Amino acid sequence: MRALVVERDPMNVIGKVRALQLATITVDTAKSGEDAVDMTRHFDYDVMILGVSLADMTGVEALRRLRARNISVPAIATTKSGDLAAVVQALDIGADDCITPATDRTEFLARVRSVIRRSKGFARSALTAANLTLDIQSKDVTIESRAVNLTGKEQSIMELLIMRKGVVQSKEAILTHLYNGIDEPEMKIIDVFICKLRRKLAEAGFSGAIGTVWGRGYVLREIAEAPATAPRTIVATAPDVARAA
Repeated sequence: MRALVVERDPMNVIGKVRALQLATITVDTAKSGEDAVDMTRHFDYDVMILGVSLADMTGVEALRRLRARNISVPAIATTKSGDLAAVVQALDIGADDCITPATDRTEFLARVRSVIRRSKGFARSALTAANLTLDIQSKDVTIESRAVNLTGKEQSIMELLIMRKGVVQSKEAILTHLYNGIDEPEMKIIDVFICKLRRKLAEAGFSGAIGTVWGRGYVLREIAEAPATAPRTIVATAPDVARAA
């Protein structure tokens, strides 16, 4: 997953970036509202966190401009403590949630996860695909209520694929999701992870599929039940009709 932190204050930037990276979320940063608009046009973000005051405008004004340009990236606006009018304004403009500068790190991450889940169509903390369930807080993975023993990296890959079900994820995107650009191994490690993940899921009875899109990456698909076979229609040829007569 990928987040954009739009913030002028360096200390606030550092705190949010560290928290998000600990949650295995890749983070980009911007100081101004115009930079935020430009970056959201070029990159696919799962969530954006806007500060109270940016280098060129307020965070709420930046959100207004983003929504006016039909940029629908999920957004969390930061408002001053006790400023109810700013909260109402941000939500009316199109913020998905609001926090204050003093919001605790644990609550901040919970709100980020909640906004991302809702934007992907998941109302609860449990992500589902076919008969598999992944709890994004405990990281427990179950298939039809049976626990599946996945490594941390395998769980992270599964979370990314479920969150973006039906959308091809490049090896570069998966590698960044796993390592946040820090001490990244060679790209071929992704093939190894996917191979092991597929085997474990197949052994546990997962009724979905991690597909390979050659030259592009991997995608999670849910396998629909095969349609019932239609009855065969036998058409008699002319000689057959003659013999029948």
